[in-house]
Amino acid sequence: MKIASCGTIESNDCLITIKKNHETKIDIESIVYDQFKDQIEKVIQDTLKEMKMHNVHVHIQDKGALDYTIRARLITAIERMEEDHA
Repeated sequence: MKIASCGTIESNDCLITIKKNHETKIDIESIVYDQFKDQIEKVIQDTLKEMKMHNVHVHIQDKGALDYTIRARLITAIERMEEDHA
C-alpha cells in the first residue's frame, strides 16, 4: 500500500499522511479543533477535489497551520504518493 506524508508537528505547521483507501476518509487532530475543524476539513476536501483524488485516507496532525500550509502539505503528500517516493 502506498503511504506518503509531508510536514512536521512544529508550531504553525501540520503533518499530513495520505494512503489509498476503499472510501475517502479525513481524520483531524488539531490544537484548534473546536474552533477550526470545519475550515480544516473544507481545505482538505477542496484540495482533494481539485487534485481529483478519491478513495484516500487523509490524517492530519495540525499545530495551528494556516490554510495555505495545509493545502501545500496535502498537495506534496499526494504527489509523493503518486510518484511512490514516500
